[in-house]
Amino acid sequence: MNTVEEHCARVRRLFYIKQIPLCWVFPCPQGFCLLFPKINRILIGHDNVGLRSGWFLASVQITVPVQGRQYMFPCNRWLDKDEADGRVEVEVYPSEILPIEKLINYEVSVVTGDVRAAGTNAKVFMQIYGETGKTELIILENRSNNFERGATDIFKREAADVGKIYKIRIGHDGTGIGDGWFLESITLKRLATKTKGSDKKKKKKKKSDEEEEEETKEEEGMDVYTFVAHRWLAKDEGDKELVVELVPDGESDLEENTYEVHVLTGAVWGAGTDANVFLSIYGMERGDTGERQLKRSNNLNKFEKGQVDVFTIKAIDLGELKKLRIRHDNSGASPSWFLERVEITDLKESTTYYFPCQRWLAVEEDDGQIARELVPVDEAFVKKDSENDGQSPATLGLEQKAKSTTYTVKVKTGDKKNAGTDANVFIILYGSKDDTGIVSLKASKINKNKFERGKVDEFTVESVDIGDLKKIKIGHDNKGNSTGWFLEWVEIDAPSVGQCLKFPCGRWLDKSEDDGAVERIIFPAELQTIEYIPFVPYEITVYTSDIFGAGTDADVFIVLYGSDGICTQQKSLCLNKREQRMYFERNSVNQFIVELEDVGDIIEKIRIGHKGGGLNSGWHLDRVRIRRLLPNGKGSETVTFPCERWLAKSEDDGETVRELVPSDIFTEKLMKDGTLKQIEEEVEDPLEVHTYKISVFTGDIYGAGTDANVFLNIYGDLGDMGERKLSKSETNFNKFERGQEDTFTIQAVDLGILYKIKIRHDNSMFSPDWFLEKVEILDETTEESFVFLCERWLSKKKEDKKIERTLYEQSYDGERNSLDGSSLSVSSQDSNANLKEPKKSSLVKAAEEGSLIPYHITVTTGTEYDSSTDSRVFIIIMGPQKVQTERLWLDLPEGKDEFADGSVEKFSVWGLDVGEIKKVEVGHDGATPESCWLMEELTIVVPTKGVMYNFVCKCWLARDKGDGLTSRILNILDAECVNVGIKILYEVTVVTGDIESGGTDANIFMTVFGSNGNTEEMLLEKNGDRFERGQEDSFIMEIADIAPLRKMRIRTDGKGTRPHWFMERITLKNLTNQEVATFTYGDWLSKLKNATGSLVCEMPAVINDEQMMEDTTYTLQVKTSDIGGAGTDANVSLILFGEYGDSGTLPLKESNKSNKFERNQMDEFSFSEMLSLGDLCKVRIWHDNKGIAPGWHLEYIDVMDSAMDKTFRFQCDRWLAKGEDDGQLIRELACANNDILELKERTAYEIVTVTSDREDADTKENIWIILEGKMGRSKEFLMENSSKKRRFERGATDTFQFSSKNVGDIAAICVGHCPKDGKKSSAKADVFWHVQEITVTEMELCNKYFFRCNAKIPLRYKRRDYKVFECAKVAESFASKARSLVPVKYETIVVTGFEKGAGTDANVFITIYGLNGDSGRRALKQKFRNLFERGKTNRFYLETLDMGELKKVRIEHDNSGLAPGWLVERVEITNSATGVTTIFPCGKWLDENRGDGLICRDLFPRY
Repeated sequence: MNTVEEHCARVRRLFYIKQIPLCWVFPCPQGFCLLFPKINRILIGHDNVGLRSGWFLASVQITVPVQGRQYMFPCNRWLDKDEADGRVEVEVYPSEILPIEKLINYEVSVVTGDVRAAGTNAKVFMQIYGETGKTELIILENRSNNFERGATDIFKREAADVGKIYKIRIGHDGTGIGDGWFLESITLKRLATKTKGSDKKKKKKKKSDEEEEEETKEEEGMDVYTFVAHRWLAKDEGDKELVVELVPDGESDLEENTYEVHVLTGAVWGAGTDANVFLSIYGMERGDTGERQLKRSNNLNKFEKGQVDVFTIKAIDLGELKKLRIRHDNSGASPSWFLERVEITDLKESTTYYFPCQRWLAVEEDDGQIARELVPVDEAFVKKDSENDGQSPATLGLEQKAKSTTYTVKVKTGDKKNAGTDANVFIILYGSKDDTGIVSLKASKINKNKFERGKVDEFTVESVDIGDLKKIKIGHDNKGNSTGWFLEWVEIDAPSVGQCLKFPCGRWLDKSEDDGAVERIIFPAELQTIEYIPFVPYEITVYTSDIFGAGTDADVFIVLYGSDGICTQQKSLCLNKREQRMYFERNSVNQFIVELEDVGDIIEKIRIGHKGGGLNSGWHLDRVRIRRLLPNGKGSETVTFPCERWLAKSEDDGETVRELVPSDIFTEKLMKDGTLKQIEEEVEDPLEVHTYKISVFTGDIYGAGTDANVFLNIYGDLGDMGERKLSKSETNFNKFERGQEDTFTIQAVDLGILYKIKIRHDNSMFSPDWFLEKVEILDETTEESFVFLCERWLSKKKEDKKIERTLYEQSYDGERNSLDGSSLSVSSQDSNANLKEPKKSSLVKAAEEGSLIPYHITVTTGTEYDSSTDSRVFIIIMGPQKVQTERLWLDLPEGKDEFADGSVEKFSVWGLDVGEIKKVEVGHDGATPESCWLMEELTIVVPTKGVMYNFVCKCWLARDKGDGLTSRILNILDAECVNVGIKILYEVTVVTGDIESGGTDANIFMTVFGSNGNTEEMLLEKNGDRFERGQEDSFIMEIADIAPLRKMRIRTDGKGTRPHWFMERITLKNLTNQEVATFTYGDWLSKLKNATGSLVCEMPAVINDEQMMEDTTYTLQVKTSDIGGAGTDANVSLILFGEYGDSGTLPLKESNKSNKFERNQMDEFSFSEMLSLGDLCKVRIWHDNKGIAPGWHLEYIDVMDSAMDKTFRFQCDRWLAKGEDDGQLIRELACANNDILELKERTAYEIVTVTSDREDADTKENIWIILEGKMGRSKEFLMENSSKKRRFERGATDTFQFSSKNVGDIAAICVGHCPKDGKKSSAKADVFWHVQEITVTEMELCNKYFFRCNAKIPLRYKRRDYKVFECAKVAESFASKARSLVPVKYETIVVTGFEKGAGTDANVFITIYGLNGDSGRRALKQKFRNLFERGKTNRFYLETLDMGELKKVRIEHDNSGLAPGWLVERVEITNSATGVTTIFPCGKWLDENRGDGLICRDLFPRY
């Protein structure tokens, strides 16, 4: 190889993995080095030599610390002559490039002195300090025999760039036979890479990221520092120190300083320690001393009880001290240590710093930590603390807590064979400013035996000012019987920061597994980060009384309340049972420092209690003091809460919970002169303690009473009283029996206006089921009464199987949790602000503004091995111009913990309206190698746009499968787009009557009718607590665009434990135009309580006080034909269809003849109190084929509408019989009156133009228009402008009428803009007319055609310059629809899939939907044929009136038979009149045990 260029070209051309140095710096023949700016791809392979040369390569990971990048190259394929494509080398592209900590190269030259025994065998380490930070500890070891006498050892290391270096620390651990070391000097070369832009001139054209990277040049700069030591690092030489700090030669402003360290061990029993103690001191500006072992004390036996040990530490001057870290190694016979405080004197400045601790460093004591970080406090606090009388505990822990961060570290061991470890595990947390140093994870709060398979262990780590957490290092010492460890993840929660980070690992820490590493650096998973409002520290001091039996061993808890009912979570003061036994003894004072939610400036009350249990649970509490720091940190405020009462079941009133109000506040402020100013004042107007009389009414129905324990919590606008057990009834010995009223008295601090309660039972004892009628609460202090209606079961067996209910006060009109159903996440905290005023849902507001719209997502998981995932899945929907939703999380419902193999999960989420969807990103937050997911299919429905997108993906989202991506972007062009009909968002408010037992748990169905059609029957979700007595339940629904609304039909199924429902009214508010329609009923829907036993009602819409439909009576005359066997004994029903919807099913039961439907007989039926449907267009009539002679020949039906005084005839003259005609039992009959409407050749058109409301939109010139229809093209219509009557002004609507030939359905219009005077010179180039919309109405049939233009029409003399607009929407009139109602036979072909078990034995039904209505539910049956078998095609003929263009098909079965599961391939329907075939693909199972479990599917056409 002759040149560097040839060498570089070969490296780029062919590259084998065994030749890759980790730093990606390649040595070249002439001393140059090659550094790739960015790796675009790699070529990897092998030479195919050897017996077993075949290789399955999963992935390649390349880390380039100098660039701060980590490349992932997924491969997942064979490199083998005998496998797959036979290739043994492959090019691989990176799936992701992760940013990592950027490092630079350092070259360290260490000169050992040329004196006797100068060399060392100990382990040498070094740390570098610079202006921008410090490196981690660097181990200097590169061969077996380093640091020999007179030798120079050179080391090359990668470490963080610390900027200009001002000192280093070097030392050794003192191990080995000859550990003493004479260090002469150190030369340190810092090789920093500087990036410079190209010298080329910048071009206007934007460059891609790759082009820009190629134009950057990386230059290496070298800084050289020399450090002269010329000293011993030995236990028995010189100053006997093993560590020294050195400054660069020539730096005169930095000097060595001496720090005198006084360590004060506490005076409590067992305070001393035999362990080795280590100390690090940190300065504000000049780094730290590093960890130094405290060996040489002024006392022979160090760290004994009540003792002061003095040590001397030499280090480069640190400036003002900010913190220290002190720890021990838990060695020796008695390692536990109670540290009182540390005092450090800076001998150079003669300044003393006080670091109070007053805590244990012990695995078995306190929080189990054996390392503490301490911050200095003012001397005034220390003096005040030392002068206390011994009755109050130490009080400086709060200051320490406020300046430190407490991390709760949870460690999950994997659920694999041999995953647990017996080794000693450690962790280091790295922040943006500093790190915690090595923290041993010794004391798990959860498990006695740590790090066992599948277990989660919890630890506490405290640190001071390390900045934002960036990464962690976790590992073990590989000691013990079973050292290998599979670490799943680490979760670190910092309440004072308000952040919880997840560090996924999913790898072995084992010498014999994976890559053999026993420690790993892990970065946080961004998508799994949780942020919340930061907590603040409180110092809680509990005083137990000095009376007999006052102490307790129970679990004591506390809750703090601020103003407006804001409260903390319930917090146990003891961490474990050992502490419970130690604390709360008679006449004891116990102090706890806890982090809780910030309740504001004022603590209004506290609730303190215990959970009972144990031999000595009774407790006499004297008082509680709560101290917290002032906002500026210069002082504190102590609030006293007196109690002086028992918390015991056998003493006083038997309560184990007390609510306490403050009596006085003691404030300490640190003044500028260093003194403490103390102020004590009484609390003005504290909350009073009220007595609440609670009456619980059990229902008077069979089995209503309960033997279970009942618990109650009351909520008011000033807070809640906490959950209390209703134990002693004042009215009955046996509580909660059928029809019984039980009264209880509870004392609590004033709750204000009560608005809700939570009541539950524990489902214990023999008969726990309970029917609760209501709860009445009387505030005896204010004499106010509050009623909470229930009338529901609290039972695991009945109704919704819930044993807890949230009940709202009868007159409460604020926001309830049911407002937005599952779409809106309601805060889990009880926020009680502004509860007296009715609230509008935030979701309703967003929907009204149009900023948020619903998206319905369906996700299908694949069925291959390992397809499932328990990671959180998300979706991001992207529109044009970088508009996109936020990350929408698809969280599984309660009870499901994973996207299981073959499962179909459905979600409804609200997100930003992005307009036209361009792309969709889908992924999950799994970051471990094993968090893989096979996404089979993704469906997105946008109801407000009327479209459904279906992506058939079949792709892995996994780091160790496929292309290694855990998220991918799908282009909307790759999806199948289906038009499913536009939906409008309505706010639906359902009002249940305030009548006894008015609520229901039956299923409620709603159908809405409008001038432009009707909705399908929609289920109103119960959602837990809707449709209860006296309630107004509001929620958002998607309803078809059928406005203006005419009427509503409500139906209940009459099922459930409470089938009766008293419906007052329902209101529908259109969130687009704010139009409100009210539907009033005011009666029961019940077979027993309704006078007619009806479960169905119809209500006219009332809009702006106008009723949209008239009441009428329909009289039906049904004529049976005069032919043999024409009469029937079957039950006949029909539905009337008219201008304003349908009548619903009308059973023809009560005729004027005793024997109905006999040959040549006219039967008359009357239906009163119905809503007039306007002009009728068709009738659907059928019978149930029951009776001796069910066959029926119907001649005609006459329907008289009394309100319209009009009769409509429906001619039939056909059989409804299995054995006659075409065998159909159902007929659709068109109205004979419609035959009068004949289409004329000429008609009139009304053209309405809307000029845009924007500047320069108007015009003074003329506009012309041509209509293009299916039957031809119209002449040009000139819409003239004149000076007398100005047209086309800004924001104006103008109407024109023209006579023309009928062009049929209008598909498009041509619009032009021409001069008024017709002169060519008048056509100026810069004159436009901006048109917003044009509506064309054909006046004979009144069909409306809408054209959404939103365009500028230029002024042109020539008629060939115009713009074409296609029809956006057609509103077909009733008369037009009625004309097309002619009988048509539809050939229906159903194709069953070819998979095993695809056929069905169930009864199959189909409903066909078209523009002109639907076919009704039709059974697909054929005599003596085995239908719907695997791989078969079945053909059926259905006769119905022409449905127009087919929009969808509903296919379903009744799940009967031995093998009901059915795989439908597709449905094909051919209109025999037009020959048009519409294909409805399916390809899914209708099976309760497969996929989404549906046995009914809506299929949409594919064109």
